[in-house]
Amino acid sequence: MTHRELELQLDAYVDGELEPEDARDLEAHLKACDDCARLHGARVTLSAAIREHVPAFLAPDALRNRVRATLRHAAGTQGIRRALPPVAARWLALAASLAVVAVGSWQLGLSRGGEDALVGQVLASHVRSLMPGHLTDVISSDQHTVKPWFNGKLDVSPPVIDLTAQGFTLIGGRLDYVDARAIGAVVYRRRQHIINLFIAQTPNIERRAAKTEIIQGFNIRRWSERGLNYWAISDIGADEIAEFGEKFETAMQANKEG
Repeated sequence: MTHRELELQLDAYVDGELEPEDARDLEAHLKACDDCARLHGARVTLSAAIREHVPAFLAPDALRNRVRATLRHAAGTQGIRRALPPVAARWLALAASLAVVAVGSWQLGLSRGGEDALVGQVLASHVRSLMPGHLTDVISSDQHTVKPWFNGKLDVSPPVIDLTAQGFTLIGGRLDYVDARAIGAVVYRRRQHIINLFIAQTPNIERRAAKTEIIQGFNIRRWSERGLNYWAISDIGADEIAEFGEKFETAMQANKEG
């Protein structure tokens, strides 16, 4: 099973909706691939956070009936449904799931209680970035190359700080997607470890002090400053991720004063 195939099937597997044969293939792949096992762990964390923080609403009977009627009309006869290839069926199910999660995640982002769910999404994005070919869209150790690359791709270009002299080497950046929105990810390296710094605009300009927590073996340091939310994630130690955050904030302050 390729990484791409796993990504397409993982959500269905976490929700217990995968066909038994496909589930066995996926489980065999997870046992042999540490990166995919971490991605699975992140999806489980996200799923648990959504169940905990997203309220369950029952659709009115009239809406449920309209949805059923629409599905029957779209599916046509039972024979046509049986003829639908399994891959296409999974794509339809995945599209419906993503639509529900996107709406729910956006609503979560408007409340303080949704922050934990956002952390789960950020963690999943970090694990996904560790797969081959997912880490960077622009590769450079020059902050004056990485920062302009974001121009025009996001509402606000994320700050890019060169921390090589402080022991955290800038290696590039990419666009990622959290809370159904495009955000910036600035990528650093600490020895052989990757640090993803996710940066997203927020309407709240209040400063929030840094908070560090460990989830699924990854240390996550998050804080807010001047209308931007920051999440720094890595498998380095909690003291090192705290050091990274402190040096980044210090450099940002020095740039403002300069």
